[in-house]
Amino acid sequence: MKTVLTSLADNVLEITLNRPDRLNAFNEEMHLALRAALEGAARDDGVRCVLLTGAGRGFCAGQDLGDRDPRKMGTPDLGDTVRRFWAPLVRQIRALEMPVVCAVNGVAAGAGSSLALACDLTLAAQSAKFIQSFSKVGLMPDTGGSWHLPHLLGRQRAMGLALTAQPLPAAQAESWGLIWRCVADDALMAEARALAAGFAVGPTFGYAATKRAMDAAATASLDSHLDLEAELMKACGESADYAEGVAAFLDKRPAEFKGR
Repeated sequence: MKTVLTSLADNVLEITLNRPDRLNAFNEEMHLALRAALEGAARDDGVRCVLLTGAGRGFCAGQDLGDRDPRKMGTPDLGDTVRRFWAPLVRQIRALEMPVVCAVNGVAAGAGSSLALACDLTLAAQSAKFIQSFSKVGLMPDTGGSWHLPHLLGRQRAMGLALTAQPLPAAQAESWGLIWRCVADDALMAEARALAAGFAVGPTFGYAATKRAMDAAATASLDSHLDLEAELMKACGESADYAEGVAAFLDKRPAEFKGR
């Protein structure tokens, strides 16, 4: 059985984590398969948005601890696991020059929760929960979790979630600003697909600039960020998407963006 399923329709690449019997916990095969799918999206002009979700009753339980059991393999080098697999995955998602939408269809635990937060827009089913389960096994949040949580929630809420490992219901995650939206379970995929389809026909050149600016804002001074905005706006202003957008606005017709 393939650990990652992909389907491409209307310029949206839908990627499904597919180890439902393990709550889509990652083994090395799944890591490599997801990386290959994202690499393919980056190279394919026919992909203008990525939608990530999970098969079965959960989104992702993080790393499969059966593959990192000290009783079977001695002391594991978890730093190597982060460097070789999780950190490159986060960097890959953030580097994609297209929106990445995540549909959390059930529990998102450990690195699975961090993976959902690494995406550009995250929707979650009403029944979904986000669990920083690392502390239950003597670990700390990884996969960007220890960066995203305090940036999105502030230190107190971030520390509370990380130290207690208490589940955060999707509705509360939305109210706290951790995710974009919480939706009814039976509406999740329809809403996520509609959102992704809208992005796929949108001005993806400008979306890429927006991703770059938002990511840079976390560590930039206002002064340096104003310079970056000018640089990115220059490139956007020279794009075919901008010319088409202005023409469509003035002509009172729908725009036909090409992502260039």
